Amino acid sequence: MSELSVNHLLGIKYLQETDIELIFSTADQFKEVINRPIKKVPSLRDITIANLFFENSTRTKLSFELAEKRLSADVINFSASSSSVSKGETLIDTVNNILSMKVDMVVMRHPQPGAAYFLSQNVNSIIVNAGDGAHEHPTQALLDAYSIREKLGSLQGKKIAIVGDILHSRVALSNILCLQKLGAEVRVCGPATLMPKPIETLGISVSYNLQETLEWCDVANMLRVQHERQDLKYFPSIREYARQFGINQKTLESLSKEIVIMHPGPINRGVEISSAVADGDQSIILNQVENGVAIRMAVLYLLAAKKEVEFGQG
Repeated sequence: MSELSVNHLLGIKYLQETDIELIFSTADQFKEVINRPIKKVPSLRDITIANLFFENSTRTKLSFELAEKRLSADVINFSASSSSVSKGETLIDTVNNILSMKVDMVVMRHPQPGAAYFLSQNVNSIIVNAGDGAHEHPTQALLDAYSIREKLGSLQGKKIAIVGDILHSRVALSNILCLQKLGAEVRVCGPATLMPKPIETLGISVSYNLQETLEWCDVANMLRVQHERQDLKYFPSIREYARQFGINQKTLESLSKEIVIMHPGPINRGVEISSAVADGDQSIILNQVENGVAIRMAVLYLLAAKKEVEFGQG
């Protein structure tokens, strides 16, 4: 298969396993590009991409922007806080105003679940979901799975634990769906108060015991405690959370095997993981960051290629 089965990247649930494999093989090629002395290719030279971020983001926004520039696309950055949205303009009006400037693709992060899907139904542009509320974050899941594959060779039969604030996490849902499509076994672990109630219906196991989960898994993906989404107290204190669900060097040394440590970032050092673990030999956190650019290059390139075929451009 040489093209994606979808016209937008709205969520992992819309992708087939063949789509994910195509994104990975394309990312392999782009990873070679970004490690060359000249890191740019002219692949999207005639494409204009608008980055619409209605929520604060540093790493995802930078990663997309770098991916776009590595592909030689023209880039427009839009921040909602300084826009007409703050004056009451609707999402569709905002985006249609931007598209009237002949923008080909929109990368959007939005606090409302389903916003990217809604946009794809109402405007004539390729939409890439860079995170919609606590719903999905497909490129993060793709880069996480790609990083595990790079480290362990395959995801088939691997045991992956996702630990922490599952309730508020868009990374968790996208990761679960992506890992399952690639044949991995998934377990979530965290405080009962941060566990969505029907999560077992996704075909995963649930644990409230970190030590037992770490003994079980090959990879532990440690999620950030999202203070900004928590309007209630979900656990007694940060110190208590770190004691029960954080990983330090002592935790790793107590295990009967070596496991791989991941984190989607930004890290609350000393809460989810200690500095020694974040910077240690078992961590692939910086690989995740590097792979994020290659994965996003692959997604943008493959979606743009599809548009060229459909609309006869190029």
